[in-house]
Amino acid sequence: MGWLANETGLGKCAANFVPLTPLSFLIRAKQVYPDHMAVVYGPHRKTYAEYYERVTRLASALTKIGVAPGDVVATLLPNIPAQAEAHFGVPACGAVLNTINTRLDIDTIAYILDHGEAKVVLCDPQFIPHLAEAIELMETDAPTVIEVADHHGGAPHLGEYMEYEEFLTTGDPDFAWIMPEDEWESLALNYTSGTTGRPKGVVYHHRGAYLNAMGQVLSWRIVLHPVYLTIVPLFHCNGWCHTWMMPAVGGTVVCCRDITPKALYNAFADEGVTHFGGAPIVLNMLVNAKDEDKRDFPQIVEVFTAGAPPAPATLAKIETMGFNVTQVYGLTETYGPDVECAWQSAWDGIEGPERAALKARQGVAMPFMEHITVMDEKMQVIAADGETKGEIMHRGNGVMKGYLKAPKATREAFEGGYFHSGDIAVLHPDSYLQIADRAKDIIISGGENISSVEVENTLMAHEAVLLCAVVAKPDEKWGEVPCAFVELKPGHEASEAELIAFSRERLAGFKTPKKVVFEELPKTSTGKIQKFQLRARAKAL
Repeated sequence: MGWLANETGLGKCAANFVPLTPLSFLIRAKQVYPDHMAVVYGPHRKTYAEYYERVTRLASALTKIGVAPGDVVATLLPNIPAQAEAHFGVPACGAVLNTINTRLDIDTIAYILDHGEAKVVLCDPQFIPHLAEAIELMETDAPTVIEVADHHGGAPHLGEYMEYEEFLTTGDPDFAWIMPEDEWESLALNYTSGTTGRPKGVVYHHRGAYLNAMGQVLSWRIVLHPVYLTIVPLFHCNGWCHTWMMPAVGGTVVCCRDITPKALYNAFADEGVTHFGGAPIVLNMLVNAKDEDKRDFPQIVEVFTAGAPPAPATLAKIETMGFNVTQVYGLTETYGPDVECAWQSAWDGIEGPERAALKARQGVAMPFMEHITVMDEKMQVIAADGETKGEIMHRGNGVMKGYLKAPKATREAFEGGYFHSGDIAVLHPDSYLQIADRAKDIIISGGENISSVEVENTLMAHEAVLLCAVVAKPDEKWGEVPCAFVELKPGHEASEAELIAFSRERLAGFKTPKKVVFEELPKTSTGKIQKFQLRARAKAL
């Protein structure tokens, strides 16, 4: 073993070890690129020096109203500058950021606020009525609400709560950031879609977010000063860690509140956007945009797409329009993307459907992950034959700490030393994985996960419904939409429109069934509904 077997004086110290945190990216960017544009939203244009000051004021202001290290600060915001600022300002005061999906129903928002014990909520005026109703349903102490008026694309200040810009003025621009003493400290709290009932709180650590951001710089082949368009909601896996990533490369974040073809093409043409992430529905939107909404732009726009496998036909079309698309895959539990369809030089001459089919695969582990593969129920790697199916398993620094207040669920998710994704895939001979099915009947619509159990439970509350099952129905625009198969009680009647309206009153709009079929459900001898038959029926509709 030599002299290394008895190392002395070679331990960690302040000079050779500092806890990893994405906060360090903005501290450096303020020093290195103080005059470079950091955040853009219409007339709102802030350099890195200005961005850093606003973030610092936010951290200080939160501290002054009693937010302590370890407390949770929630947001209910679209992709506007305050949401980007919260990604640094909340952890800069030692708190944990909880970005809440703005599309959720009131009951689920109330549950998340209770479960996460949020002390403060930053909320857009559009969602103030929903938040007010959710707070009424809370069982714990109500959080302090800060209203984030959007004067450039949304609702102005309603006036009931302190406004965000006024709140920032109460902060000290010289406030000393509270940096983590341990890189395992919690950074963010993200809630899953609740595929088995209530959503689970996924806890991120500083180390994972730092390494995920740095790894994606490599996977996305990013050079200095990219211009990134926020299409992925910043409430979704913290925008795939891209907001934390941008200061590391002196990039510009272009905020986009409303995702429309016109807004996107204007950003490509006017702001020089070079990168964006988004679900396949965004690719379809760009391909099928009206001629009057399209704009010419000289740059190639690099795209990460995930959420559902994009159709090869869509990939083939969009690549002729100035976009280079890379398929990625990940989950809330892996900070967003941790698998990439890494391009091989041997494929350069392949064109048409064959090229698109290669790009439609999910791929291989990104650089920050130790091992991602597909295993059978005995935790053995499956045959790489493109046919044998197994479950995608993840191991590495880009895996969550665990589920908040759910030790049993955490143990089950990490059984055998891997994170169990619940997603079913095949392995190709070149080691690239490709999703073959979705475990637990998750429906992925426009990049959002929908629990079939939640929709079924809602429909079962209708007085005329005897039995129902909800599966994914392929959809050209959204990728997948919920399709309900319903058995009615004897002597009762209900129409498709009635059940859809009933669901819409109780669920977020994207979760409501888009098709209802009335028929006797196929069942096993023990009465279990055979969903595989229903999926085939829905696909044929």
